[in-house]
Amino acid sequence: MKRPWATFVFILVLVMIAIAIVRPNGELSFYRFHKKYTFSRGLDLQGGVHLKYSMDLSAVTPENRTEAIKGVKNVMENRINPLGIAEPVVQTSQAGDSAKLIVELPGQRDTQAAIDMIGQTAKLTFREVDDTGANFKSTDLTGADLKPNGAMISQNQTTLQPVINLSFTDEGARKFADITGRNVSKPLAIYLDDTPLQIATVQEQISGGQAQISGSFTLQEAQQTVRLLNAGALPVPLQLVEQRNITGTLGNEAIQRGLVAGAIGLAVVAVFMIAYYRMLGLVSVVALSLYTLFSLAIFKALPVTLTLAGITGFILSIGMAVDANILIFERLKEELKEGKSYRRAIEEGFARAWSSIRDSNASSIITALILYNFASSSLIKGFSLTLIIGIIVSLFTAITVSRTLLLLVLDARVLPIREQERKTNPERNSNERRTISRSARW
Repeated sequence: MKRPWATFVFILVLVMIAIAIVRPNGELSFYRFHKKYTFSRGLDLQGGVHLKYSMDLSAVTPENRTEAIKGVKNVMENRINPLGIAEPVVQTSQAGDSAKLIVELPGQRDTQAAIDMIGQTAKLTFREVDDTGANFKSTDLTGADLKPNGAMISQNQTTLQPVINLSFTDEGARKFADITGRNVSKPLAIYLDDTPLQIATVQEQISGGQAQISGSFTLQEAQQTVRLLNAGALPVPLQLVEQRNITGTLGNEAIQRGLVAGAIGLAVVAVFMIAYYRMLGLVSVVALSLYTLFSLAIFKALPVTLTLAGITGFILSIGMAVDANILIFERLKEELKEGKSYRRAIEEGFARAWSSIRDSNASSIITALILYNFASSSLIKGFSLTLIIGIIVSLFTAITVSRTLLLLVLDARVLPIREQERKTNPERNSNERRTISRSARW
């Protein structure tokens, strides 16, 4: 890096972009690009709904219970994901013959709406009249015969009311044709669990695998019904045993304490680096400040859902970020002891410290990736993700930013011993080599 100015300009551009994102109500506007950014917070920071259910496995054989529990989790995730909730938690546990389901929805304020969405079995059935003509009996056509995402909303052109269109699989289409064929001029009912959605008289046999549910429901009710049908029915009934509405007060306190802890950590590291490494320490503090700025900008831009565990991972990565600087500076001091010029010492110090920095950070990233992929808790995933991002950003600030700043300081002749003097004054250079063994600080 003979001339660091181009890299310095690039760093300045990144700093301006990061500041635009991190600032309150941060937004980026460039040509046709315009986007606003906000921090995404988890349940422990912004509050939300915590629900705990007990699964009724009485109708499931012991050998099929594990699959039934996995099915409950899959269905629940399919119901929640379309809602756009950041970092929802869906966990299951089994102890003997009992099983529990825990659902946490950050930012959700309406507990009853969450209960209605999650606890409903959502089993779609088509029922025909029995032999007495007074009651309905179930047929073999259910929601399981729908195509993937086979429920869609449209609008009745006459009444302008929302209707739900159903598309069946080939097997479902055959069943529907058989049912409508034997019930011409008879009522046919469509039930969701034990609630009738529609009861209509069949005019003729319906083939083609298409059906329509029309009723007096609102658009919101139709949307919820479609989400339930597309997610599938729960394989076992659920019973609500605990519900909590978590407020964001504790989360706000945790954020403030996390910020204070981060500020104290930065201050302590800054004081130590400046006191021990002097000019080098000051450069590392500037790089560490940019590391914090870049990391927060990435958290906000992706966005990364911040939890207490995630903030912990970020604060931990601060120490790992300055660790790379210490390795570089100690290597740089060794180069100076050999009588090399400052510019040569900087280049070789960074080059020779790189292998150690690369290997240590690579092992940390691999460990964090394993933790992220195999962890079942979103808290652990949040910790791993912020740690990975922090390590990657620290490599950039420790290597690129620190080296660029040091070369700029050298070119500005701020260092106590100027490179030109070392070249033109061999006697002074010899004296410096003798004294630098006692103190290699700048």
